[in-house]
Amino acid sequence: MDIISVTVLLNFGMKLLFALLVLLIGLKIIKYISRPVKDGLEKRDVDPSLRPFLLSLLDGVLKVLLFITIASMLGVKMTSFVAIVGAASLAVGMALQGSLSNFAGGVLILLLKPFRVGDYIEGAGYSGTVEEIQIFYTHLKTPDNRLIVIPNGDLSNNSIVNYSSKSERRVDLTFGVGYDNDIDKVKNAIREVIDSHELIMKIPEPFIRVGSHGDSSVNFVVRVWTKAEDYWTVHFDLLEMVKNKFDKEKIDIPYPHMDVNIMGNK
Repeated sequence: MDIISVTVLLNFGMKLLFALLVLLIGLKIIKYISRPVKDGLEKRDVDPSLRPFLLSLLDGVLKVLLFITIASMLGVKMTSFVAIVGAASLAVGMALQGSLSNFAGGVLILLLKPFRVGDYIEGAGYSGTVEEIQIFYTHLKTPDNRLIVIPNGDLSNNSIVNYSSKSERRVDLTFGVGYDNDIDKVKNAIREVIDSHELIMKIPEPFIRVGSHGDSSVNFVVRVWTKAEDYWTVHFDLLEMVKNKFDKEKIDIPYPHMDVNIMGNK
């Protein structure tokens, strides 16, 4: 190997070594930059739904700039680099159509805000509390503490039920009683239970009416309003309190039963 070849190899080796050093330092700088930016977003009271998205976007942009800087340090001409990036972007774009759809879905979610961090939602076949909205995925936490990661494209292209968007919710229940019971007595018993519950709102007025005549029961439809955060408390309290009230008032609740007759030998 001649002296020129050795010199070229040494120069390239030095460039490569320096580029690796810049890469390591650059990644650390990007990591340190993210921390004050995160603190600044929190201090400025930026929407919690938007913070992870902005941080992820900033991280991606800084890493792309770092990669371009390292490529130029290694002697890659920008015109050639742009052409390579363009061709690579086309190939990657075709291979990652789903990811691009998720990115667009994330942007739509943050712009239209069908839900925010902390909301309880149902979408794409899952339900849970929104923990984080990232560039490509949304994280939900289920009531039994499971983590569900849903692509943003699926959420933005499907119907979403947001149970936390309104401050008040209606609790709908149905109570069946036997046909021998007095209708007014049943309604009064349910009314007394509702009036005694401090979490049930007086306005709108509770609704108690006969909803249907079943095969073995008269079914009473009960609708009451409460704060969204008290929904499940009211739901389960009414089920228990109405049952106890019916027992106290001797109001029977029909249930399937079987009569067995044993015939003796003749």
